[in-house]
Amino acid sequence: MPLRTSHYPFSAIVGCDAEPLDDLGLALVLASVSPEIGGVLVRGQKGTAKSTAVRALAPLLPPVEVYRGDRFSVDPADTAQESPDGPFPPGTAVERRPVRLVELPVGATEDRVLGSLHLEQALTHGRVAYEPGLLARGHRGLLYVDEVNLLHDHLVDLLLDAAATGRVTVERDGFSVEHAARFLLIGTMNPEEGELRPQLLDRFGLTVEVAAPSDPAARMEVVRRRMAYDADAAGFSGRYDRAEKALAERIAAARERARRARLSDAALLKVAQVCAAFEVDGLRADIVTARTALAHAAWEGRTSVTLADIRRAALLALPHRRRRNPFDAPGLDEELLDRVLGDEEPPPDGPEPPGGPGGDPAPPAEDDGDGPAEGPEGDASPAPEAGDGGPDRSPDPPRGPEDGGEAEAPGEPGDAERDGAGPRPAAGSTVGAGAPYRPRTFTARGTGIGADGRRSRALGARGRRIGAAPPGGGSGGSLHLVETVRAAASRPHGGGRIGLLPGDLRVAVREGQESNLVLFCVDASGSMAARKRMGEVKTAILSLLLDAYRRRDKVGLVTFRGAGAELVLPPTRSVDTAAARLEALPAGGRTPLAEGLLEAARVLRRERLRDPRQRPLLVLVTDGRATGGRGAVGRSLEAAGHVAGLGVATVVVDGESGPLRLGLAAALAARMGAEHLPVDEVSADALGNAVRERAA
Repeated sequence: MPLRTSHYPFSAIVGCDAEPLDDLGLALVLASVSPEIGGVLVRGQKGTAKSTAVRALAPLLPPVEVYRGDRFSVDPADTAQESPDGPFPPGTAVERRPVRLVELPVGATEDRVLGSLHLEQALTHGRVAYEPGLLARGHRGLLYVDEVNLLHDHLVDLLLDAAATGRVTVERDGFSVEHAARFLLIGTMNPEEGELRPQLLDRFGLTVEVAAPSDPAARMEVVRRRMAYDADAAGFSGRYDRAEKALAERIAAARERARRARLSDAALLKVAQVCAAFEVDGLRADIVTARTALAHAAWEGRTSVTLADIRRAALLALPHRRRRNPFDAPGLDEELLDRVLGDEEPPPDGPEPPGGPGGDPAPPAEDDGDGPAEGPEGDASPAPEAGDGGPDRSPDPPRGPEDGGEAEAPGEPGDAERDGAGPRPAAGSTVGAGAPYRPRTFTARGTGIGADGRRSRALGARGRRIGAAPPGGGSGGSLHLVETVRAAASRPHGGGRIGLLPGDLRVAVREGQESNLVLFCVDASGSMAARKRMGEVKTAILSLLLDAYRRRDKVGLVTFRGAGAELVLPPTRSVDTAAARLEALPAGGRTPLAEGLLEAARVLRRERLRDPRQRPLLVLVTDGRATGGRGAVGRSLEAAGHVAGLGVATVVVDGESGPLRLGLAAALAARMGAEHLPVDEVSADALGNAVRERAA
């Protein structure tokens, strides 16, 4: 029977028998053949058919059998599974239904994900009943999270628990429920909008990078197919019925074959050697690679694993696990992979692998819940190599004194040699950053109402309860029943029963933390260009960027040197892009400090119009030596007063060093009402040492 779906045909996106599956199609298919792999993360820019491909996969999967009326979709053939709607006596009707594709919105509430009190039952019949959430609905199906990197932390925690245990436990609203929640987790994301939390990243079995084709003929074919689908969806899908049916049959056959597939000791040793060579953390990578190799062999019609299967599995399972910090570019060194694998095929036969005929390794380490080695906010890791993952940027041509080059104004005591910082490099040269460290925590003043994060105080839907207020005050809290009843009781009611009116409603006011916009305004002039000094400055900024990543902040980067200022990176949640721009940042020339401050002010005003709830934090990195022509110092102080008028929390990181210090950055900080901090005191450890020295 032809497979008809309202979605775009899967085979029209990723290929069919005549066109080999691309990486995206293969990863989705292998995870469908062996759901134990752990799901797929699809990374790519907008407009690359990520969501379209995921939605087109569900109709190809074999249907599942469930008890009629069971909201939790337990498998009738698995006697170990119990449904909260059960027990089901022998003879209960069993029905076959298609695999569900359940979408988890990034703005979903905890009640919607876990389930909550069934209000209709409670209000009409006075019974406490449980309404299943999205995790229950996704059991034995696909759970799809679009823009998974934007998922709130509390929802990430729920997904981590479910992925680790395969079960969901709900203790709330007067009931206790536990049910199975095993699903194929698929997430899509645009890396430009920020990276994924490391613990959740490790739970995805496979990862794929997708990009729009560069070949004009391929792009033309994509557009042609899409326009044909929009003009006649049914007719276009009908042309792919045969290919869709063939894919569905091949997936079903591969699932059956995967149960008989074998992973010999020699093949398993190759998997372990590959994972060890790439220094991945933990053993989950070995387990996922082995399962993916088995699934690939089954997909190719074999029951024994070859080197080609292991190679394909490693390319899908390891790239996201070799990243040491969010600034590392994803990917795998294929030459190293080929050297480790060698040319000798592993013998096809071998002893029965642990875990039975499926060949799945069975170390208990997979579901230990530890995740990556770092904690909820991670630990600082070594910085990427210079230029790693950064854009190709040619340094500016050398500039001399006559065109705003590196020479200071006459008599300006800004020469790097006099500061003891070593020789100044040529104008336009770049200096790499060192290993990042744990920086001090900077916050916005007062209490905000911005998006959830981990930096500044804010009122929101999560956090500790500090009071109650009528709804609509922007707190976003849940109903506060006690305060609602108290408000109703405070009205005159003549000694009769208390009646609730809309004006009596009260919601909980909670204080938590919000994310902020951290705008870096960096002095890249000649007075900052001494190699030692600029290296220290870049290390400090890199450390603050890593801190912004952990605290879910947006970041932006303004630089000033030579004749003016430039917005190098518009505000974004992609801190790895900011790190790449910082690494490639050239230094040299005069110091147009006023222009840098005014450009930062323009960015802050524009972002305030876009999102008035998001509070900014300005980090100015400079030595304060304005050398942008006559009157540069006065114009800089005037620009500083303009920034102060915006009411933005500001930190001035002072890059001045050496025995001769003018203290200009400190004067600038005083004019802006900002916190002044020498660059060598950005580290939290340096702050602790200073406190201990003062106490001694």
